[in-house]
Parts: sequence; structure tokens; C-alpha cells
Amino acid sequence: MSLSKVLITVKTYPTLSSKYDELVCTAGFLEDGTWIRIYPIPFRKLEYEIQYKKYDWIEIDLEKYSRDFRLESYRPQNIEKGFRIIGHLDTRDHWRARKEVVLKNVYTNMSDLILDSKNKEKYTSLAVLKPKTILNFKIEKVSREWDTEKLAALKAKDSQLNLFTNSENPFEVVNKFSYNFTSDDDIERTMMIEDWEIGALYWNSLKRHEGNEFKACEDVKNKYFNDFAKTKDLYLFLGTTREYHLIAPNPFVIIGTFHPTVQTQFSLF
Repeated sequence: MSLSKVLITVKTYPTLSSKYDELVCTAGFLEDGTWIRIYPIPFRKLEYEIQYKKYDWIEIDLEKYSRDFRLESYRPQNIEKGFRIIGHLDTRDHWRARKEVVLKNVYTNMSDLILDSKNKEKYTSLAVLKPKTILNFKIEKVSREWDTEKLAALKAKDSQLNLFTNSENPFEVVNKFSYNFTSDDDIERTMMIEDWEIGALYWNSLKRHEGNEFKACEDVKNKYFNDFAKTKDLYLFLGTTREYHLIAPNPFVIIGTFHPTVQTQFSLF
């Protein structure tokens, strides 16, 4: 068994699957800074929140995912045995250790990234983008995004289903969160954030505010806009979906944020 060493940086919202129950897409970096996508991961088999967290180094037995043309896509083999945590990168010294892995290849121009995603020699589907300006944080109310038949079957199968702490209905996504931003091409874009953490933050805030959706949304905006965008050195982790990669004008969504503290340089003179 040949194990790959991966720094986990992305955990996206779960999706429902008749075969695996809940699936999550995990992505991260190899030691040389190359992106890798690990999919599918059966959610409950891995005991997802318990087994590993973001910025853990893991060793995992992987093979190229033959059903996915995107070069970064791999699938786990023997997920229950071919997997172990071997370390963790902390946030000391303005996230120095994390930066050494994550920031080896950073895009600053969204148009260039989209061209690379359509280039059949690359088909770039994962990237780090440094936005030029974060203009706004948008919150839109949406209807249920989950397959109701699959959800009903899943609940009947396991009455203890609980992806987000203290959420009575974790699969019901009632708000869509997006960044409105520009990059070096000066084109204004709005892109949805599908990071696991933004969903968890929303549901936990909703619980804390006793179901007050407005206050929960304000908590999310304060974290992602007033904190990350205004006081941190913000980068965006972007990824495509296989279904829309080749047909969408912009196939990317935001699958995570990288937000080290700003390193201030002092002068003695």
C-alpha cells in the first residue's frame, strides 16, 4: 500500500448519496504545494468531524479517480484502514508553516484561472486566489437544496443523523453566502461560498440566538466580511464541480478561505 501525504485545507458542504449516505469533498495540498481532491469520502464511516480537521497532515491510500477528468481528483482506497493523521500545522508566526505549503502557487487574475480551467492540458479545478478587493458579502435566501426523498430515507435509516451541532434539520440550507470581489482583471464577480465552516457557523449561531435567522446571518457576515475581509490577509480557495467545469463561463465556487493575520513590519527609524 502506497500512502500519499496530504495537508487538509478544504471540507465542503455534504451531499446526499444513495450509495454512501452522505458524501463530503475534501481537498488539500501535497508537500510540493500541488492541489489534490479526495472524493468520495463516506461521511459517517469516517466519523468526519472526529477523525481529522483542517490543517492536519494525513497519510491516505489514494488512486486516480477514473470517472473524473480533472487532474487533481483522487479517490480513497480502503478508507477505514488506509488512513491516519500524522501531524498538524498551527497558526504561529502569522500562519508561517501553513503559508509555506498553501501559497506556492497563487492566482491574482480570475480570468487567467478560468482560461487554465478550460485548457485541456491543465483543466485546473482547484486554486488559491488572492482577490484585489472584497466589495461586499451577500446573503440570499434560498429554498431547500436537498433531495427530499434521499433525506427522508436517510433519516429513516438513522434517526441520529446530525451533521451540524444541535441542528434539527442540518440538510436544509436556508441562506446562500457569497463574496462580491474583483481580481487583477478588474471584473466584478459574485461567487458562492460552499465551505463546511460557514454552514457550521450559521447553524451554531442560529442555536445561540434561539432561532433568530437575522442575528445568525449577521454573525456570519461579521466573521467573513468584517473580520476575514477587512482585518486579515484573505485568500480564497476555489474549486469546480465536475458537472459544470467545461460548460459554465466561470466554473468555480469558493470552497474555503485562507486568512492569516496581517504581518506588520516595524521600522526603528
